[in-house]
Parts: sequence; structure tokens; C-alpha cells
Amino acid sequence: MDEVVEVTGLEKAYGPLRAVGGIDFTVHGGEVFAFLGPNGAGKTTTVEILEGLRPRTGGEVRVLGLDPWTELGRLKQRIGVLPQDFHYFPKSTPREAVRLYARLFGEVVDEDALLGRVELSDKADDHFDTLSGGQHQKLGVALALVNDPEVCFLDEPTTGLDPRARRSIWEVIRGLRRAGKAVFLTTHYLEEAELLSDRISIIDSGRLVATGAPEEIIARFGRAERLRVTGGPELVGHLRGLGYAVEGDEGGVEIELRTRGDALRILETIDLSGLPWTSFSTKRETLEDVFIRLVGKLDNGTVRLGDKAEVPA
Repeated sequence: MDEVVEVTGLEKAYGPLRAVGGIDFTVHGGEVFAFLGPNGAGKTTTVEILEGLRPRTGGEVRVLGLDPWTELGRLKQRIGVLPQDFHYFPKSTPREAVRLYARLFGEVVDEDALLGRVELSDKADDHFDTLSGGQHQKLGVALALVNDPEVCFLDEPTTGLDPRARRSIWEVIRGLRRAGKAVFLTTHYLEEAELLSDRISIIDSGRLVATGAPEEIIARFGRAERLRVTGGPELVGHLRGLGYAVEGDEGGVEIELRTRGDALRILETIDLSGLPWTSFSTKRETLEDVFIRLVGKLDNGTVRLGDKAEVPA
């Protein structure tokens, strides 16, 4: 697939603060690329450079072969953008917004069909200031698609949406991919990134700490699949004595599964030992587990999941 976004050695500094420290990645046509990172990581700065909203300090950036900062006039006809915290004129309606954007881009758009794609048909003629936060997001997605973009930058597109509405936006994103469009996605829903993305880059402290398909990142940085057995603390010593990697707590034990068939062998071993146990389950690590491990936690123990880089405007 053609590379529609090319980033090489990208740097951005604000005085002594180096927000982005020389990163490289590419995005291909027909893929969903998720760009993830905690507060202050450089994520928003990078996205805004790609959208032509900020100049870079160093490195090279090309979107559809164009420099976003010096050739934005040509580029904006070919990209769609949903910004963070999307807002619109309070007394305008979604139908009027789509109509205005279509005129600005010189496009002929079926307003009803586009609003239907994002489930806003029943709100097409309501004022923006009467819509919910989730409906604001839906309108933002619709406007990002008015010009049938080749690359679509969606910044937190499902924030504030209920589960059903989130899934409708997921289908829009999948439809863009099927049509050969590239989707550059930022989201703080890690399960969403894992489900939708073909490839992911995780940025922390201005540097990329992982890039690849979700399953590749999980395989590389995640822990092995584990078997959890509910039972007494004596299970720990028994299984460790047999050479298994075991962790225990008051509720039972977790055993690392190293080869196919380990789970069955371990359960048979426990059963033959006569030690009491009541239930078992298996656990695979998710992208969220790996993300937390890679970017760490704040001092108060909360995960550093955020959507704004803490840098000067």
C-alpha cells in the first residue's frame, strides 16, 4: 500500500522543552493507524503538525506527498479532520453545517445520507447547542467526511458516545478503510484501538516506545497467557516445587502458560494432588495492559491516560 503519511526524525521544541524528540513512522492508504499516548507525551503536538496547525522544529513530514505547514492550501482539500473538543455555531443545525462545509469544499453532498451514516438523521434540524456531547462528536465526524478525504484525522471520535453510538462510528471507520482511505485515530479507549487498528504507535515523553500491529505489540511487550486457579495458598508451594512460574494471592494462584497443553496438565496435577480448588480461568493480556506497562503510572497510582499534550500553545 502507498504511504500517505511519512514522518522522519520529527522534532518539536518549545524553548527548552522538547515535546517531540525525533520520531519516525508511516501510515498507509487503506489502514487504520492509532496514535496513542499519555498526557504530555507529544501526541497532540504531533497530530497538529500533521494537520498543518503547528510548524515543526526539525525532521520531515509529508501527508499525501505534501508538507502540511507550507502546502496546507493544497492539502486541506484532500484530508478530513475531527479536532478535539469539537464545537460549532450554537444556533446552526447539522444540516446547515454539512451544507456550509460542502460549499466550502466545492462538493455536492447528500446531506441526509451523510447524517444518516453517523446516526444524526433525527437531529438534522436541531440547533447545535441543544445536542448532547456525543451528538456534537457525531456531527464533527460527518463534517470530516464532507470532502471524501483520502486521509481522515479523527481525534477522540467516540468520546461521550453511548456503546451503540460508538459502534456506529466504528462502522464508519471500517467503511473508510474498505474504501481505501487512511484513518489516523487517537483515542483513550484502548480496547477501541485494539479492535479497530491495523497498526499502532505509542508515544511517551516525545519518543515512540512501540509500533506495530496490536497483536504484535501485545506479543512483544505483554506477559504470557496465564491460568488462574481459585484455591488455597498451599497451591503456590506445590506448583513452584514442580517448576511452574506461579504468583499467589488470597484468592488463588496464577500460573504462566509456556506451551500448548500446559493448562490441562496443571489442572490434572492440582487434581491429583488432592489440594482444594474450586474454579479456573485463563487470561490473555490486552493492549491496555501493555500500554500501562509501557507508559507507567502517575504518583497517585492512576493510569496516565490522557488526550492533551501538556505543552504551551
